Amino acid sequence: MRILTLFLDGIGLGEDDPAINPFAAADTPTMLSLSNGVRWLATTGLQESRRAIFIPTDARLGVPGRPQSGTGQASLLTGLNVPNLVGRHYGPKPDATTREIIAEHSYFRRLTERGKSARLLTAYPPRLLSDFARGKTLRSSIQQAAFASGLPHFTLADVIQQRALTAEWTPDSWRSYLKLPDLPAYAARDAGRLLARLAIQYDFSFHSHWLTDRIGHRGTLKRGVETLERFDAVLRGLLDEWDEAAGLVVITSDHGNMEDLSSRRHTLNDVPTVVIGAHAKVFAEGFTSLTDFVPACDRMLFHHA
Repeated sequence: MRILTLFLDGIGLGEDDPAINPFAAADTPTMLSLSNGVRWLATTGLQESRRAIFIPTDARLGVPGRPQSGTGQASLLTGLNVPNLVGRHYGPKPDATTREIIAEHSYFRRLTERGKSARLLTAYPPRLLSDFARGKTLRSSIQQAAFASGLPHFTLADVIQQRALTAEWTPDSWRSYLKLPDLPAYAARDAGRLLARLAIQYDFSFHSHWLTDRIGHRGTLKRGVETLERFDAVLRGLLDEWDEAAGLVVITSDHGNMEDLSSRRHTLNDVPTVVIGAHAKVFAEGFTSLTDFVPACDRMLFHHA
């Protein structure tokens, strides 16, 4: 049993309003096929399709205020209610207490200590890795959880050799904005196929995408629609190659944001968790909040034959 998680920062379940919600406007046939043809909205509810289960998921965790990335991602990757432990929702980066919790309870670390292979498949450009090393920039909670396993982040060389993907799935933005050389060229659907080939090497793999949250804070509806349609193509390529009998694909997030572009703030909405594969029901049993992710993964990786 293998688990590949596709994390999209800042996507919640919002209103059926194509003027403010990219999820109500985008052409996403692959995503819709996973939720019985129903768009991913506040009214979608629990959906079980032929190949997937769609679960509205609580990111608020009983703590007042708007969920934030630092504590939300930490909750996802520790199984603990981190906002409750630190007394607030906090982000975007983890504060000192959250970093201590991640250091002790990182799921990447716990898996490797128990003999499982676990890897963050997102690569990072040279300047960001240098800033991490010099302490100029804090890692996100996802990056911190992966780093706590003792394995280095994937790099430019890994993107060139197709051992990892950029956060944006394809290398286009690294080529156009960062002016990095020697990058391979492939379409979004091919990025999905590459994800499938990489994930098969690990018991637990995780890809983290951030642009959705950036769009929620300062982007346009057009950009949001384009990003979702690009993700839909990635997902189509991934599912073309994924062995649904031997592993699960899980799509999830940390808080709402991009689903309501009438505001530039995070929302109080549930986030979508979509579980794809023959054993999706086992994973989804009792799944209601971000803190259920780690126990569900444990159930699959250690207890499900």
